[in-house]
Amino acid sequence: MEKKRVVVTGLGALTPIGNDVQTTWENAIKGISGVGPLTRVDAEQYPAKVAAELKDFNIEQYMDKKDARKMDRFTQYAVVAALMAAKDANLEITEENAPRVGVWIGSGIGGMETFEQQYKLLLEKGPRRVSPFFVPMLIPDMATGQVSIALGAKGFNSCTVTACATGTNSIGDAYRVIERGEADVMVTGGAEAPLTEMSFAGFSANKALSTNPDPKTASRPFDQNRDGFVMGEGAGIIVLEELEHALARGAKIYAEIVGYGATGDAHHITAPAPNGEGGARAMKQAIDGSGLNVADIDYINAHGTSTPYNDKFETLAIKEVFGEHAQNLAISSTKSMTGHLLGAAGGVEAILSILAIKEGIIPPTINLETPDPDCDLDYVPNEARKREIKSALSNSLGFGGHNATIIFKKFKA
Repeated sequence: MEKKRVVVTGLGALTPIGNDVQTTWENAIKGISGVGPLTRVDAEQYPAKVAAELKDFNIEQYMDKKDARKMDRFTQYAVVAALMAAKDANLEITEENAPRVGVWIGSGIGGMETFEQQYKLLLEKGPRRVSPFFVPMLIPDMATGQVSIALGAKGFNSCTVTACATGTNSIGDAYRVIERGEADVMVTGGAEAPLTEMSFAGFSANKALSTNPDPKTASRPFDQNRDGFVMGEGAGIIVLEELEHALARGAKIYAEIVGYGATGDAHHITAPAPNGEGGARAMKQAIDGSGLNVADIDYINAHGTSTPYNDKFETLAIKEVFGEHAQNLAISSTKSMTGHLLGAAGGVEAILSILAIKEGIIPPTINLETPDPDCDLDYVPNEARKREIKSALSNSLGFGGHNATIIFKKFKA
């Protein structure tokens, strides 16, 4: 069976550094941090004092208050970003084409905020006071469900939950749907709203979060003084489209998606496999399926969480896969600016990788002040860099040993 070519025709994002794609991109290139003092919950109760929250976001600017109240925050973010992406793609969904337009949006932990609010109601006022919308607001697949309703998309409809690899797995899985001919268009990515009491309690208990109280320097991937990730929120959604379908309707094309790798560590629930071997296999798999050589990759948007193990092992994995070419690669962790958006990270980072190809500019890794001897590659420290990028690779690695890699390249007919 002939594989279909798949291109990117629309982008939509809500991030801690911008409530749309353009603002997010401009701030990423300027090296602006979206990390600030933690306000969503009482910071006094937690060792982590900072977070990457959305700024000045009001859902009522995008949808009716009554509709918004039936959605958890992560679903609201997904719907807003998906509508942006569909508009950017100039995608018109009709009764005729709706069965060929699908949605595949993931969330790492789904409606945590809803769960906490409703559980408090249960304890304080009894089971009769729990909302009839509790379950539909909580479950992670509801981002996909609500987006398909909002757009009228009736095609392939699914949801990936692979912790911090969710966004990248979702895009890769959606890419495969089009590649094998089961859809013409897929609206895909990730959404997350994890800034809740239980999330901070849980991630603090397993010592994953940075306890650096300074918002400016708390997220510092690949820096010797890194001490954990900074939790963030938002959504990154892209429109993938079968090439001939996109050309036939005169769509603008940002890039082509050409590779996808997905592997499991089978090692530990939270720690990466020794030397990042699972991540290395995901990168190899993506490159092998892309028709590219390792030397064709110009830029890697690293998972780069700012945790001691991740950054060291991801560096080792890159060296293992790329050999001598590892020294020529430009690598950056945009989590230095956005924080870690968990299930939404891969969606946002895919967008930044696509724009790096389109604009010929690599976003920096900010806060890289004291190089770690174990992290000795070119992480584009502190300032964006102009460079032609023909191909970009984006990594996401998740609790449970999930590794996901996608590759985009400059589109040529």
